[in-house]
Amino acid sequence: MNKGSEPERLLIGVGSLPALPRHIKLRHDPTRNRWMILAPERVLMPDPIALDILQLCDGQRSVAAIAAALAGQYAAPEERILRDVTNLLQDLADKGVITA
Repeated sequence: MNKGSEPERLLIGVGSLPALPRHIKLRHDPTRNRWMILAPERVLMPDPIALDILQLCDGQRSVAAIAAALAGQYAAPEERILRDVTNLLQDLADKGVITA
């Protein structure tokens, strides 16, 4: 990589093992009764489905395994869940919230 160039984009795929980096925290705020993603200089508020996905991102489960677990939980087609999970995790990786 050349000095001043953009860092390479992390691409999320079915075999990726997503996790929150050490500097990103998923915390419940009892005052607001909301879950939050705490990142340096920003706070994100995941919706309930995003929260279900994030709670499975432990660096041990693959994107495919996360989608399979959620397909059973939501009684939805696995290929649709896989597409939605991959899209969400890619968006979060682009924001620097997920590593893989």
